[in-house]
Amino acid sequence: MTGDFAVWVYLSRTPLLWLTVTLMAYVVADRIATATNRHPLANPVLVAIALTACVLQVTGTPYATYFEGAQFVHFLLGPATVVLAIPLYAYRATVVRALAPMLAALLVGSVVALASALVLARALGIPDTVIVSIAPKSVTTGVAMGIAQTLGGDPTLAAVVVMLTGMTGGILVTPLMNLLRIRDMRARGFAAGLAAHGVGTARAFQVGEIAGVFAGIALGLNAFVTAILAPLAVTFLR
Repeated sequence: MTGDFAVWVYLSRTPLLWLTVTLMAYVVADRIATATNRHPLANPVLVAIALTACVLQVTGTPYATYFEGAQFVHFLLGPATVVLAIPLYAYRATVVRALAPMLAALLVGSVVALASALVLARALGIPDTVIVSIAPKSVTTGVAMGIAQTLGGDPTLAAVVVMLTGMTGGILVTPLMNLLRIRDMRARGFAAGLAAHGVGTARAFQVGEIAGVFAGIALGLNAFVTAILAPLAVTFLR
């Protein structure tokens, strides 16, 4: 037993173990999603996070130790976002035709996402440091952490709020669009990417490539606009 424990202690501190756990959790989560015909509640990101969290809890592994091993996946967020330009180029003609309504939706969506977080948080008496951290909730994780840190917030809290926002959007976007009878895949995808960033974009690609392309556009543009508006909004709020 002592020997087995020593082996586990050694393995738990090696990067390969936690990278493998992360990838295996997503593989299992994706199988579950496929088995449920991609049901919104079986979102692979949500299920993978739950599985990984269970492993960390059972093994008593600190998050810092886990992240040290799994940070390669975090590094890939940047290249993965850039790769979204490939389908965007393939559907560039479709994108150009929808440019005007897309920009209007971007402005309204970015302002509403930012203002709703700030106004509700202030109304509930949440401290300014926390407000700054949740303000960029609808942009991709790397950008949100950078914005929060620049404005004096907590990047870790920002990342958690971003993930909660993304998972909520990824679960609700398809049922909500069906309820509203929105059939245009451009609109469905753009809304998903704008409100739920990377998780919403992944969900949009599961629905259709056109939806995924427009979700990727919304993800990138919203990050750019929020990076400009967030400092202005926080300064005004203070």
